[in-house]
Order: sequence, then structure tokens, then C-alpha cells
Amino acid sequence: MKINHLTSAEENFMKLFWKMESFYLKDVMEQHPEPKPHQNTVSTYLKILVEKGYLSTAKEGRIFKYTVLVPLDEYKKFLLKELSHHFFNDSGKEILELLLSEKLITQEDMKGYFDLKIEIKPAKIEEPKFEYAEEILSPKKEKKTKGKDKDKEKDKKKKKKKDS
Repeated sequence: MKINHLTSAEENFMKLFWKMESFYLKDVMEQHPEPKPHQNTVSTYLKILVEKGYLSTAKEGRIFKYTVLVPLDEYKKFLLKELSHHFFNDSGKEILELLLSEKLITQEDMKGYFDLKIEIKPAKIEEPKFEYAEEILSPKKEKKTKGKDKDKEKDKKKKKKKDS
């Protein structure tokens, strides 16, 4: 269903029509708040809204019964998508940031929507083996062996000197 843009006056009438869902011209005249528009004005807007696909008509004798075709929720979605496209680069994140910064929605409000039931279990971590790190951190073993080898070499050299 293609939804067309409404003027602010058409939206004001539609707000009343969405409440009534199905109605006659006389119902609109009775339920419209003060100051009440002229009957011809209401008839003109009814005709426009039928042409735009928001209302349908059914002739009952000499009068028409009007029924809402586009639900309010669909119109809200249409407006939000238009707003997102034209002013927020199709980014829901930007809209949400604005709503939060303007305090139109709170983080507390958000908790109910993002209360995901994801259980995060701690992963079992095996002790990593750092062979190179152990060599660097524990050089004593190597030095001792190297030291012993050096001592042996020194002893051999000393013996050679003595013998010569």
C-alpha cells in the first residue's frame, strides 16, 4: 500500500477519523472540536482523503459512509521512515541519539526494549604456555649451565698453563 503525504490540515482530520474508524459526515460535524469547520470544508477534505487512499466510501442511500483504510500505525511508520531518510541518512542510531539527547526517551525506557536474555558464561581458559617468556623470565637455569661450562673451560685453560 503506497502512502501519500498529508498536509497538516489533512492530518488533523485524520486524527479524528482514526478515532472513529467508520463514520458519516454528520458524525464528523458532531465530534469535531470547536471551532467547527463548515460542512463544505469537511466534505472537501473527505474527498481529498478518499483520492489519496486514506478513506474509502460506501454509498448508503443518499449519504456516504467513510471508512479508514490507512491505519494510524502505518502512517506513523511512513512518517518515521521519511524523517529518517531525509534528515538522518537512514540511520536509526542517529534518531536514537537525538531522542536520548533531547530527553524524549530515557535509558531507563530503553532497558525494556533491549532486555535481551543472553546468558554470558565465563569461558574456560587454559593456562597458556609461554615458552619464550619462561626462557626470558627464568634465565637462571641457562646461566648456571653456561656458567658451569665456562668454569670447566677456565679450569682446562689453567691446567694447560700449569702443564706448559
